[in-house]
Amino acid sequence: MTPDRFFSLLLVLQSRETTTTAELATQVGVSVRTVLRDVRWLQEAGFPVLVRRGRGGGVTLLPGGPLDTARLTPGERDHLALPGLDDTQREQLGASTDARRAHRKVRSTLRPSADAALPLSAVVTTDNSPWYSRDIEGLPPAALVSDLRRGVRLRVNYRRAEESEATWRVVDPYGLLAKAGRWYLVADSVGRPRLYALERLVDWEPVRAPRRHRPDATLAGVAAELTARWENPEDFTIHATLEARHLGKARRLLGSRLAGVGEANGPWVGITVNGRGVEDVRLLLPFGGSVTVTGPPEARARVRQLAAELLDHHG
Repeated sequence: MTPDRFFSLLLVLQSRETTTTAELATQVGVSVRTVLRDVRWLQEAGFPVLVRRGRGGGVTLLPGGPLDTARLTPGERDHLALPGLDDTQREQLGASTDARRAHRKVRSTLRPSADAALPLSAVVTTDNSPWYSRDIEGLPPAALVSDLRRGVRLRVNYRRAEESEATWRVVDPYGLLAKAGRWYLVADSVGRPRLYALERLVDWEPVRAPRRHRPDATLAGVAAELTARWENPEDFTIHATLEARHLGKARRLLGSRLAGVGEANGPWVGITVNGRGVEDVRLLLPFGGSVTVTGPPEARARVRQLAAELLDHHG
């Protein structure tokens, strides 16, 4: 259990007399199986957590637990409940001061005895920035927080990756997503959920109207749906053969887009790559002559075009 999830779980339990494991899983952002494992860990660690099974049952944190949140301000409780953020991301949100103060207050009540194991927070650290990443410029996430918390629509001036100029559009925001060292605004545009990278968000202004989206939609749920769709596209399937010695490199570079690996045929192995369109055949260019695209025909034709362009440019 991560320190952030530990604090989030206890804060949810302390804020309710009794809750279900399904509600805990939704609040903390993990599966029910993970919540059950976390609750068992809390019980073994000495926290007075009562679990009643069956109809009318639930999870209850009895009085007398070692975590005392009475000394925390509402802002400190709020920042403790943010799961998965590292110190840099809390700094970008303008939340680092409250978070440090809250952790200091809480940790003072959780000091281990001389023969106890080191706390998990002493042996685990986080860094959510991807390898070889450059410093991301653009709108700081803290600038948007005030308008997002007011629950209003936003008019944003946004430049898409393929566009040279930014354009204005009205969106219905859910909130912010921190993903792989970058920040995204999660919002509905014309009724469809989208991700807007803050580095390409040029400007914004609040609209004097409440945001509008599905009543059952949540930030966590919409963000998970969008990232799953982005990481596992199924619009265009590319088939290829790859030298088996490069299979490890393919798993690193392609990640979840490597949808299938076939049986080895001598030094070669068949692979399937999921993409959004024929241009995603470019994902295989780093493998050079070690890969052969076998289908579909438009993917093979695009590879030939790219090869001719490279030859013409470097010839």
